[in-house]
Amino acid sequence: MWFVYGIAAAACFGVRGILYQWSSQRRLNRNALLFGVYLSGMLVAILINAALGQKWTDGAWWGVLMGSFSFVANASMYKGYAVGKASLIALLTALPPLVVASVAFFLWGEKLGFGQLAGFVVVLIGLIAIRYSSDLRNGELRGLQWGLLTLFFFGFTDLTSKQSTLSGGETLPTLILMYATGTLLFAGQWLFGSISASRIKRETAAGLEQEADGGIRVHATGWTTSRTLWWGMTVGLTNIAGMLFLIPAFQQGTTGIVSALGAMNAAIVLGYAKFFLKEEMRRREMIGIVLTLGGIVVLRIAS
Repeated sequence: MWFVYGIAAAACFGVRGILYQWSSQRRLNRNALLFGVYLSGMLVAILINAALGQKWTDGAWWGVLMGSFSFVANASMYKGYAVGKASLIALLTALPPLVVASVAFFLWGEKLGFGQLAGFVVVLIGLIAIRYSSDLRNGELRGLQWGLLTLFFFGFTDLTSKQSTLSGGETLPTLILMYATGTLLFAGQWLFGSISASRIKRETAAGLEQEADGGIRVHATGWTTSRTLWWGMTVGLTNIAGMLFLIPAFQQGTTGIVSALGAMNAAIVLGYAKFFLKEEMRRREMIGIVLTLGGIVVLRIAS
Protein backbone atom coordinates (compact mmCIF):
# COMPACT_ATOMS: atom_id res chain seq x y z
CA MET A 1 0.00 0.00 0.00
CA TRP A 2 2.92 2.35 0.65
CA PHE A 3 3.72 2.25 -3.08
CA VAL A 4 0.23 3.55 -3.93
CA TYR A 5 0.59 6.28 -1.29
CA GLY A 6 3.94 7.30 -2.79
CA ILE A 7 2.50 7.57 -6.31
CA ALA A 8 -0.49 9.57 -5.03
CA ALA A 9 1.89 11.96 -3.24
CA ALA A 10 3.87 12.40 -6.47
CA ALA A 11 0.69 13.31 -8.36
CA CYS A 12 -0.29 15.92 -5.75
CA PHE A 13 3.21 17.44 -5.66
CA GLY A 14 3.32 17.50 -9.47
CA VAL A 15 0.17 19.63 -9.58
CA ARG A 16 1.68 21.84 -6.87
CA GLY A 17 4.80 22.37 -9.00
CA ILE A 18 2.72 23.41 -12.00
CA LEU A 19 0.69 25.85 -9.90
CA TYR A 20 3.89 27.29 -8.39
CA GLN A 21 5.37 27.83 -11.85
CA TRP A 22 2.18 29.48 -13.12
CA SER A 23 1.92 31.71 -10.05
CA SER A 24 5.58 32.73 -10.24
CA GLN A 25 4.93 34.41 -13.59
CA ARG A 26 2.19 36.65 -12.12
CA ARG A 27 2.76 39.96 -10.37
CA LEU A 28 1.88 38.95 -6.85
CA ASN A 29 3.34 38.87 -3.35
CA ARG A 30 5.30 35.62 -3.10
CA ASN A 31 5.26 35.57 0.70
CA ALA A 32 1.51 36.18 0.87
CA LEU A 33 0.97 33.31 -1.55
CA LEU A 34 3.13 30.87 0.43
CA PHE A 35 1.62 32.06 3.71
CA GLY A 36 -1.75 31.06 2.23
CA VAL A 37 -0.35 27.68 1.16
CA TYR A 38 0.75 26.83 4.71
CA LEU A 39 -2.28 28.38 6.39
CA SER A 40 -4.53 26.18 4.23
CA GLY A 41 -2.52 23.08 5.14
CA MET A 42 -2.71 23.87 8.84
CA LEU A 43 -6.47 24.44 8.78
CA VAL A 44 -7.16 21.26 6.80
CA ALA A 45 -4.99 19.18 9.15
CA ILE A 46 -6.73 20.66 12.22
CA LEU A 47 -10.20 19.95 10.80
CA ILE A 48 -9.38 16.36 9.83
CA ASN A 49 -7.77 15.68 13.20
CA ALA A 50 -10.81 17.12 14.98
CA ALA A 51 -12.84 14.40 13.23
CA LEU A 52 -10.34 11.53 13.58
CA GLY A 53 -8.85 12.42 16.96
CA GLN A 54 -5.27 11.25 16.41
CA LYS A 55 -3.19 11.39 19.59
CA TRP A 56 -0.55 14.02 20.29
CA THR A 57 2.76 12.39 21.14
CA ASP A 58 6.33 13.61 21.52
CA GLY A 59 7.10 12.40 18.00
CA ALA A 60 4.77 15.06 16.57
CA TRP A 61 7.24 17.77 17.61
CA TRP A 62 9.43 16.73 14.69
CA GLY A 63 6.82 18.63 12.70
CA VAL A 64 8.45 21.90 13.81
CA LEU A 65 11.72 20.92 12.13
CA MET A 66 9.80 19.61 9.12
CA GLY A 67 8.08 22.98 8.82
CA SER A 68 11.39 24.85 8.98
CA PHE A 69 12.99 22.72 6.27
CA SER A 70 9.85 22.83 4.15
CA PHE A 71 9.77 26.63 4.48
CA VAL A 72 13.21 26.91 2.87
CA ALA A 73 12.43 24.25 0.24
CA ASN A 74 9.12 25.77 -0.91
CA ALA A 75 10.46 29.33 -0.94
CA SER A 76 13.48 28.18 -2.98
CA MET A 77 11.36 26.16 -5.41
CA TYR A 78 9.02 29.09 -6.03
CA LYS A 79 11.96 31.45 -6.57
CA GLY A 80 13.58 28.92 -8.89
CA TYR A 81 10.48 28.73 -11.06
CA ALA A 82 10.41 32.55 -11.17
CA VAL A 83 14.00 33.01 -12.39
CA GLY A 84 14.99 29.69 -14.02
CA LYS A 85 13.76 27.11 -16.49
CA ALA A 86 10.81 25.08 -15.23
CA SER A 87 12.32 21.85 -16.58
CA LEU A 88 15.60 22.37 -14.68
CA ILE A 89 13.89 23.23 -11.37
CA ALA A 90 11.48 20.30 -11.75
CA LEU A 91 14.39 17.97 -12.35
CA LEU A 92 16.22 19.09 -9.23
CA THR A 93 13.07 18.63 -7.14
CA ALA A 94 13.25 14.97 -8.20
CA LEU A 95 16.63 14.45 -6.56
CA PRO A 96 16.05 14.59 -2.78
CA PRO A 97 16.25 10.75 -2.74
CA LEU A 98 20.01 11.15 -3.24
CA VAL A 99 20.20 13.03 0.06
CA VAL A 100 17.60 10.88 1.81
CA ALA A 101 19.05 7.48 0.97
CA SER A 102 22.59 8.57 1.84
CA VAL A 103 21.66 9.99 5.24
CA ALA A 104 19.25 7.11 6.00
CA PHE A 105 22.15 4.69 5.62
CA PHE A 106 24.12 6.45 8.37
CA LEU A 107 21.18 7.22 10.67
CA TRP A 108 19.11 4.04 10.47
CA GLY A 109 21.34 1.54 8.65
CA GLU A 110 19.09 1.37 5.57
CA LYS A 111 21.42 -0.18 2.98
CA LEU A 112 21.32 0.07 -0.78
CA GLY A 113 21.45 -3.05 -2.88
CA PHE A 114 23.38 -3.35 -6.14
CA GLY A 115 20.40 -2.21 -8.22
CA GLN A 116 19.79 0.82 -6.00
CA LEU A 117 23.45 1.79 -6.16
CA ALA A 118 23.34 1.49 -9.95
CA GLY A 119 20.34 3.82 -9.96
CA PHE A 120 22.26 6.46 -8.01
CA VAL A 121 25.17 6.26 -10.45
CA VAL A 122 22.80 6.81 -13.39
CA VAL A 123 21.27 9.80 -11.61
CA LEU A 124 24.68 11.36 -11.02
CA ILE A 125 25.68 10.89 -14.66
CA GLY A 126 22.48 12.64 -15.68
CA LEU A 127 23.24 15.55 -13.36
CA ILE A 128 26.73 15.94 -14.84
CA ALA A 129 25.27 16.06 -18.34
CA ILE A 130 22.80 18.77 -17.30
CA ARG A 131 25.44 20.74 -15.38
CA TYR A 132 27.60 21.10 -18.46
CA SER A 133 24.81 21.89 -20.91
CA SER A 134 25.32 25.07 -22.91
CA ASP A 135 22.33 26.76 -21.25
CA LEU A 136 23.95 26.61 -17.82
CA ARG A 137 27.32 27.72 -19.13
CA ASN A 138 25.63 30.77 -20.62
CA GLY A 139 24.45 32.14 -17.30
CA GLU A 140 21.39 30.27 -16.02
CA LEU A 141 23.16 29.40 -12.77
CA ARG A 142 20.77 31.44 -10.68
CA GLY A 143 17.95 29.01 -11.31
CA LEU A 144 20.33 26.16 -10.56
CA GLN A 145 21.21 27.70 -7.20
CA TRP A 146 17.57 27.82 -6.09
CA GLY A 147 16.98 24.33 -7.45
CA LEU A 148 19.86 22.92 -5.40
CA LEU A 149 18.50 24.55 -2.24
CA THR A 150 15.15 22.96 -3.03
CA LEU A 151 16.82 19.58 -3.51
CA PHE A 152 18.61 19.54 -0.16
CA PHE A 153 15.84 20.99 1.98
CA PHE A 154 13.14 18.72 0.56
CA GLY A 155 15.54 15.90 1.37
CA PHE A 156 15.85 17.15 4.95
CA THR A 157 12.04 17.42 5.12
CA ASP A 158 11.70 13.77 4.07
CA LEU A 159 14.28 12.68 6.64
CA THR A 160 12.53 14.46 9.50
CA SER A 161 9.21 13.04 8.25
CA LYS A 162 10.63 9.55 8.61
CA GLN A 163 12.08 10.39 12.03
CA SER A 164 8.68 11.58 13.21
CA THR A 165 7.16 8.19 12.33
CA LEU A 166 10.03 6.36 14.05
CA SER A 167 9.42 8.50 17.14
CA GLY A 168 5.75 7.54 17.22
CA GLY A 169 4.33 10.76 15.85
CA GLU A 170 0.83 10.52 14.37
CA THR A 171 0.36 11.93 10.87
CA LEU A 172 -2.11 14.76 11.56
CA PRO A 173 -0.59 16.24 14.74
CA THR A 174 2.80 16.20 13.03
CA LEU A 175 1.38 18.00 10.00
CA ILE A 176 -0.39 20.57 12.19
CA LEU A 177 2.93 21.53 13.78
CA MET A 178 4.71 21.46 10.43
CA TYR A 179 2.23 23.80 8.75
CA ALA A 180 1.91 26.03 11.80
CA THR A 181 5.69 26.51 11.77
CA GLY A 182 5.72 27.28 8.04
CA THR A 183 2.79 29.68 8.45
CA LEU A 184 4.63 31.65 11.15
CA LEU A 185 7.87 31.76 9.14
CA PHE A 186 6.17 33.00 5.98
CA ALA A 187 4.15 35.51 8.02
CA GLY A 188 7.41 36.90 9.42
CA GLN A 189 9.00 37.05 5.97
CA TRP A 190 5.86 38.72 4.59
CA LEU A 191 6.01 41.37 7.33
CA PHE A 192 9.70 41.99 6.70
CA GLY A 193 9.03 42.24 2.95
CA SER A 194 6.18 44.69 3.50
CA ILE A 195 8.44 46.97 5.53
CA SER A 196 11.07 46.79 2.78
CA ALA A 197 8.46 47.50 0.10
CA SER A 198 7.21 50.59 1.96
CA ARG A 199 10.76 51.90 2.13
CA ILE A 200 11.28 51.32 -1.58
CA LYS A 201 8.04 53.14 -2.42
CA ARG A 202 9.26 56.17 -0.55
CA GLU A 203 12.64 56.09 -2.26
CA THR A 204 11.62 55.50 -5.87
CA ALA A 205 9.78 57.60 -8.41
CA ALA A 206 6.08 57.01 -8.97
CA GLY A 207 5.40 54.18 -11.39
CA LEU A 208 8.92 52.72 -11.22
CA GLU A 209 8.79 48.96 -10.71
CA GLN A 210 11.10 47.54 -8.08
CA GLU A 211 11.37 44.17 -6.39
CA ALA A 212 11.95 44.16 -2.64
CA ASP A 213 13.48 41.31 -0.62
CA GLY A 214 10.87 38.61 -0.25
CA GLY A 215 9.61 38.85 -3.83
CA ILE A 216 7.19 41.79 -3.54
CA ARG A 217 6.75 43.81 -6.72
CA VAL A 218 5.85 47.45 -6.14
CA HIS A 219 3.45 48.07 -8.97
CA ALA A 220 -0.08 49.39 -9.15
CA THR A 221 -1.42 46.59 -11.34
CA GLY A 222 -0.37 43.60 -9.19
CA TRP A 223 -2.69 41.09 -7.57
CA THR A 224 -4.53 42.25 -4.47
CA THR A 225 -3.58 40.74 -1.11
CA SER A 226 -6.93 38.99 -0.64
CA ARG A 227 -6.80 37.45 -4.11
CA THR A 228 -3.25 36.25 -3.51
CA LEU A 229 -4.16 34.73 -0.14
CA TRP A 230 -7.16 32.85 -1.50
CA TRP A 231 -5.12 31.54 -4.41
CA GLY A 232 -2.36 30.47 -2.03
CA MET A 233 -4.87 28.58 0.12
CA THR A 234 -6.15 26.84 -3.01
CA VAL A 235 -2.62 25.80 -4.03
CA GLY A 236 -2.09 24.66 -0.44
CA LEU A 237 -4.70 21.93 -0.87
CA THR A 238 -2.34 20.10 -3.26
CA ASN A 239 0.49 20.43 -0.73
CA ILE A 240 -1.41 19.07 2.28
CA ALA A 241 -2.89 16.27 0.14
CA GLY A 242 0.62 15.19 -0.88
CA MET A 243 1.84 15.16 2.72
CA LEU A 244 -1.21 13.16 3.87
CA PHE A 245 -0.14 10.44 1.42
CA LEU A 246 3.62 10.76 1.95
CA ILE A 247 3.84 10.31 5.73
CA PRO A 248 1.87 6.99 5.77
CA ALA A 249 4.17 5.82 2.96
CA PHE A 250 7.20 6.59 5.15
CA GLN A 251 5.60 4.60 7.98
CA GLN A 252 5.45 1.45 5.84
CA GLY A 253 8.23 1.73 3.23
CA THR A 254 12.01 2.19 2.97
CA THR A 255 12.94 5.83 3.42
CA GLY A 256 14.99 6.37 0.25
CA ILE A 257 12.54 4.51 -1.96
CA VAL A 258 9.47 6.36 -0.68
CA SER A 259 11.33 9.62 -1.22
CA ALA A 260 12.11 8.51 -4.78
CA LEU A 261 8.46 7.75 -5.44
CA GLY A 262 7.34 11.14 -4.16
CA ALA A 263 10.03 12.83 -6.25
CA MET A 264 8.55 11.38 -9.44
CA ASN A 265 6.31 14.48 -9.45
CA ALA A 266 9.07 15.94 -11.64
CA ALA A 267 7.79 13.93 -14.59
CA ILE A 268 4.49 15.80 -14.42
CA VAL A 269 6.14 19.22 -14.33
CA LEU A 270 8.62 18.27 -17.06
CA GLY A 271 5.73 17.25 -19.31
CA TYR A 272 4.05 20.56 -18.56
CA ALA A 273 7.25 22.50 -19.38
CA LYS A 274 7.73 20.64 -22.65
CA PHE A 275 4.19 20.56 -24.04
CA PHE A 276 2.51 23.63 -22.52
CA LEU A 277 5.37 26.08 -21.92
CA LYS A 278 7.10 24.90 -25.12
CA GLU A 279 10.51 25.05 -23.44
CA GLU A 280 13.36 24.18 -25.77
CA MET A 281 15.58 21.40 -24.48
CA ARG A 282 18.98 20.79 -26.06
CA ARG A 283 20.18 17.27 -26.76
CA ARG A 284 22.61 17.08 -23.84
CA GLU A 285 19.98 18.43 -21.44
CA MET A 286 17.41 15.93 -22.71
CA ILE A 287 19.90 13.08 -22.26
CA GLY A 288 20.61 14.26 -18.72
CA ILE A 289 16.91 14.45 -17.87
CA VAL A 290 16.21 10.98 -19.29
CA LEU A 291 19.17 9.49 -17.41
CA THR A 292 18.19 11.15 -14.14
CA LEU A 293 14.55 10.08 -14.29
CA GLY A 294 15.64 6.63 -15.47
CA GLY A 295 17.94 6.35 -12.46
CA ILE A 296 15.04 7.14 -10.13
CA VAL A 297 12.95 4.42 -11.82
CA VAL A 298 15.83 1.96 -11.30
CA LEU A 299 15.88 2.91 -7.61
CA ARG A 300 12.21 2.03 -7.32
CA ILE A 301 12.47 -1.25 -9.22
CA ALA A 302 15.49 -2.33 -7.18
CA SER A 303 13.73 -1.79 -3.85
